[in-house]
Amino acid sequence: MTSFDDALADDLVVRRVDRADLLDVLRIERTCFSEPWPYSAFEMFVDEPAFLVAARGDEVLGYVVADVMPNHGNDIGHVKDLAVRPAARGNGLGRRLLVQSLTAMAIAGATVVKLEVRVSNDPAIGLYRSLGFEPARRVPGYYGDGEDAYIMVLDVAEWQSG
Repeated sequence: MTSFDDALADDLVVRRVDRADLLDVLRIERTCFSEPWPYSAFEMFVDEPAFLVAARGDEVLGYVVADVMPNHGNDIGHVKDLAVRPAARGNGLGRRLLVQSLTAMAIAGATVVKLEVRVSNDPAIGLYRSLGFEPARRVPGYYGDGEDAYIMVLDVAEWQSG
């Protein structure tokens, strides 16, 4: 009998999202966040090259939503949403999704990538810092429940050379 970890490593695929994945993505979103995105928000990003899912067979275990906005030759990547099913956490899945998304954004021309994270979300902040993101500023009351957010940024060239 193989453990969940072994099975995860053996047949896990990170790939671009498919429209057929959106209900699974929405279920994970609702499980993981107190202020979940609506289905229509995910639909808007389906064609983005950095909207990725981690799947084992037909089962979506996690996802990352990111895009790149033109900015006078210094295009900005934005990680908008990242979540992993609770039962699949602790196996490096979030890191793998984020790294592959950063790679997709770099290919799409991003020179810097930003994201927002709750100041209380220590596991996420630790992951982002481990990949080179640094807090740029704190935004008071960013979330609907009044919690502050850190805006964290990553220099893509430094990340690629590191």
